[in-house]
Amino acid sequence: MIKRGFTLIELLVVIAIIALLSSVVLASLNTARAKARDAQRESAIEQMRTALGMYYADHGAYPASGGASAPNSGWSTSTDSSWATLQTKLAPYIASLPHDPSESSSGWPGTPSTYAYSYWGGCSTQWYMLVWRPEGTVSSPGTTPSCGGSYNYSGTVTVGP
Repeated sequence: MIKRGFTLIELLVVIAIIALLSSVVLASLNTARAKARDAQRESAIEQMRTALGMYYADHGAYPASGGASAPNSGWSTSTDSSWATLQTKLAPYIASLPHDPSESSSGWPGTPSTYAYSYWGGCSTQWYMLVWRPEGTVSSPGTTPSCGGSYNYSGTVTVGP
C-alpha cells in the first residue's frame, strides 16, 4: 500500500518559504507607500509655492505667517488653526491648503517623526520658507537662504521662493 501526501516537515518548509516571501513583498509595499506619500508631499509643496508666487505678484509681498502653537507663534503650521488663517489669505490662488498624508495631530516638521507642513513669511514678508518632513530620501535643495542667513532643519526639506 502506497501512502500519499506530504510529511509534516515538507509542509513546514513550504509554510516557511511562503512566510518569507510574504514578508519581502510587504516590506517592498511599505517602501512604495512611503515613496508615494513623499511624492504627494512634493506635489503639495509645489502647489503652495505656485499659490504664494501668484499672491506675491498681486500684492508685492508674501502673506504674513503666525498663530502656530509650534515651533512658535511666528509660524503657520498645518496641525493647528494658523493653517486656516493662511488658507483664507491664499483662497483666490489655491482651493485649499494641503495637509500632510500622514499628518501628526500636533507639532511641526522639525520634530522627529512629526509630519506636517509649516510656513514662515519673513524679511517683512519679502521672503518665505516651507518646511516638511519626508519619510524617505528626497532631493533637497539644502539650505534656504534668507535675510542674511540660511535655514536647514535636520531631517526636513526646507524650500523658499
